Formats: sequence, C-alpha cells, structure tokens
Amino acid sequence: MRAGLTNLVEVEDLHVHFGAARAVDGASLHVSPGEVLALVGESGSGKTTLIRAIQGLQKPTSGQIRVEDVGDDGPRPKIQTIFNPTVQMVFQDPTGALNPRQTIYEIVAEGLRIQHGAGVEQERVAQALSRAGLRPPERFFPLYPHEVSGGQRQRVVIAGAMVMEPRLLLADEPVASLDASIRGEILALMRRLVDETGLAILVVTHDLGLAWNIADRVAVMYLGRIVETGPTEQILENPRHPYTRALLSVVPETREMEQQILIGEIPDPARIPSGCRFHPRCPLLQSGILAPEIAARCPTDDPGPTPVGALTSAACWAVPA
Repeated sequence: MRAGLTNLVEVEDLHVHFGAARAVDGASLHVSPGEVLALVGESGSGKTTLIRAIQGLQKPTSGQIRVEDVGDDGPRPKIQTIFNPTVQMVFQDPTGALNPRQTIYEIVAEGLRIQHGAGVEQERVAQALSRAGLRPPERFFPLYPHEVSGGQRQRVVIAGAMVMEPRLLLADEPVASLDASIRGEILALMRRLVDETGLAILVVTHDLGLAWNIADRVAVMYLGRIVETGPTEQILENPRHPYTRALLSVVPETREMEQQILIGEIPDPARIPSGCRFHPRCPLLQSGILAPEIAARCPTDDPGPTPVGALTSAACWAVPA
C-alpha cells in the first residue's frame, strides 16, 4: 500500500432493495490503495449487487458509497456515474463481455474514445494489451474475440479496463469460467498489476481458495451483510465466524479442518431471518455447545461486528467481545 492515500472506496451501511428483497442489507467495507480485497460468500449473498452499486450500475436504496479520485489537487470525492474511468469492472464471462463484431483493438480502445482527450490511442492500447500478457500486442489488433482462447479473451477484458488507468478494479468471479490450467495465470496477472501499478482490486468469488492466491484481506458476505473481515492470513488460519469456518472447511488447502456441511440453502432475501441472519443454518447453534445465554440471543438479536484483535471483526454472538 502506498503511504499517504485514503481508502479508494468506502461503503457504509449500504442497502439495495428490489421490492421486498434486500439484496444488500447494511453492508460496510473499504478498499485501500495497492491491495486486493476478496469478497466471498455463496451465490445469493449480494456480492455482485454490491460491486454493481460501487460501479454505478445499480442505484442504492440507502447508505453511502465514497470513491476517491486522486488528481493534481490531491484526493477529492468523485461522484459516481455509469462511466467512471477511476473504477473499472472485469466480468465473469469474457465471451459475453466482448462484442463479437469488434476487433480486439476496437474493444480495448472503446473506453479511450468515450473519454475525450485521453492521449495517444494506439500507444495506450498496445501498452494495455502488453501489460495484460498479450504480446506482441500488434498481433492481436486485427483479431476478433472468437479467434483467441478463453484465457486470452479474459486478458482482453482486463486490458480494456487497464487502458483507462483505473485506481480500482472490480472483478466479478474473474476466473470462474476458465479452465483450471488458466486460472492461476489470470490470478497471477491481477496480483502483478496491483504490485506494479498500485491498483486496488475488489474481487468477488464464492471460492475462499482464491483468496489464498491473491487477496490481502477477505470480507465474508452472507445474506446482504459483511459478517467477517480481516487480513487473509488471519481469516484463513483462524476464522471466527461459523459461516466462514464452513466455507473454509471445503477448501482443499485446509485438509486438517473438519468439513462442515451447511443445512439448507441461503434464505430468500425477501425473508431475512430475525436475530442473527445465519442462525437457522449455524452449526454452533445446532450442535448445542453454545452457552444458554448466547444461544437465546441468536434468534432474536442482530449482532453487529465485534472486533477480534486490531484488524479483524466478526458479527457473531459467540465471538468474545
């Protein structure tokens, strides 16, 4: 992380509702310059809705999203718009994200053409493709998306984002559609971009194993809210929230952990349980090992994040204050 800069993005008590469904229900997080934050959780947790709200593609119901744009005059708040060169997004399916009627050059150059006065177009496109691992870049200029591999298509998507020289990259399951042999290369590319440019990345995934390879910090999301957050090493080696432990128990790197099978599916966001939203599926509560006074609070009282050390917090009544 580069010293002297504030958080690139701060999300505070964000709510995004679709009728009765509370897709995001009081989520708070921040991303600092030069770091990778992995936002993890099951499908239906609200992860994609949250990053779409940060990008400006989804209007929040309430709460605040603050994005810092550092210019010649120093950090200043930037009003979110649908096209914001400070914040760029990498989508899950590179084939669906690319226009099959455009060449790779046209795809990468599109953002520059929207933003007037962006500089020398061809030089910027070549630099972005090269940085994304497509070398020599001129060889890819005339090609169409169907003429390159799936991994190369994802690199084109990353190049299209990086050509705008963003400060924050939002990556929604960026390797989920790729072969296992290619995933490591794309993750290594993203980590290298952070280390070389000071870029920050908020990467969405349902796979905690991905955090082992790329993330500095982890935020665990369940049913619209962040239930645990902290440095990757601390979260993965000593998870405090029972939901985090259940997710982590099925990661191959943690073979020494006893596998925990969560009962049922994540609840309907239109019918969020009272009290702790995780209590109907909580292995601790179902096991009967909780103290009676704690077990009594789980179905009735909604826990806020409890600090666990200096950098970690968990929203669980069983976590010591």
